[in-house]
Amino acid sequence: MFLVDPGTRRLVPASDRVVHRDDGEDEIDQELFLQQVEIQSAAHRSMPDVIDDLRRARRTAASAAESVGARLAAMPTPVLADQDGVVTAKARYERMMSRFGAVGRNALVCGMHVHVDIVDDKEGVAVLDRLRPWLPIVLALSANSPYDLGVDTSFASWRSQLWEAWPTAGAVEPFGDAAGYHRAVDSMVASGAAIDEAMIYFDARLSRSFPTVEVRVADVCTDLPDAAVIAAIVRALVESCAMAWRDDQPVDPWRVDLLRAARWRARQDGLNDSLVHPLTRQLVPCDEAVDALAGFIGPALDGSGDTTLVEDGLSRLLRHGNGATHQRRVAGPRLDLTSVVDDVLERTHASFSD
Repeated sequence: MFLVDPGTRRLVPASDRVVHRDDGEDEIDQELFLQQVEIQSAAHRSMPDVIDDLRRARRTAASAAESVGARLAAMPTPVLADQDGVVTAKARYERMMSRFGAVGRNALVCGMHVHVDIVDDKEGVAVLDRLRPWLPIVLALSANSPYDLGVDTSFASWRSQLWEAWPTAGAVEPFGDAAGYHRAVDSMVASGAAIDEAMIYFDARLSRSFPTVEVRVADVCTDLPDAAVIAAIVRALVESCAMAWRDDQPVDPWRVDLLRAARWRARQDGLNDSLVHPLTRQLVPCDEAVDALAGFIGPALDGSGDTTLVEDGLSRLLRHGNGATHQRRVAGPRLDLTSVVDDVLERTHASFSD
């Protein structure tokens, strides 16, 4: 999430001071830029427990931010203009900037990553290969970044467009097995496209630190109920793909260029127009694509007890729109971006104060 000056509503490079105010709990992490902080939940089986954990973590981060004169903003891109990122003074980040130049400097964005546990790398890669056509819908549901640096981008998720500039980011070909995955990662690092394994920015990857599949396509959600829906969907997708693998169902042979086209449609339109259907590959009204997702993950949702949460959440998002739609309503025809930031600040605070 971003740190915002409450007077100017612009980003403030203060994460070094915010982390110092964490009272030694190590609950708040720095990121690539000093205008950002990162929080995370512990692992939980229950979605209410995940959200309670995130609410507490947001409250902790907001308190630390306010102690140095900043406010916490759960938004994926800087809404107002004239905000250059200040790189966090760590050797790895400085090396990234030296190597990747403007690609790194333009990566002043905030996403939401969802980890779901797996038995081993074999199962994890089987899941990764089967997740691919479903992830554009997750992106469309989470899209929350229509404005960037004072500009209406005409996208629902400009964050994902900026992130795609990294040479290791985006959709991938099937890996086949764990050995194929690790060969691909090693080759990308060896080529210089990534300085280390942590810079493998696939839409979904095997975590380096945990026995999980890590899904990385979502914009950070301002409202925690939206975050809960995305997290529950991702868990159900991982479980559904694992079940398909255990049932010997083959990987759907999507071409990576068509996956990239589906991603582009999701980031451009969000839930406002059409999406690429994950089974037929046809362009369909967004609710048809979302219905296909709901049908695929239905048994997994029943198993986890998340059916009502996801059904209600999808109904709300299709009826009222995602975060990008909300920001556009607030901005109005006069493109009042200061009001957009104020609204994000208010809703971020409301997400942990109720």
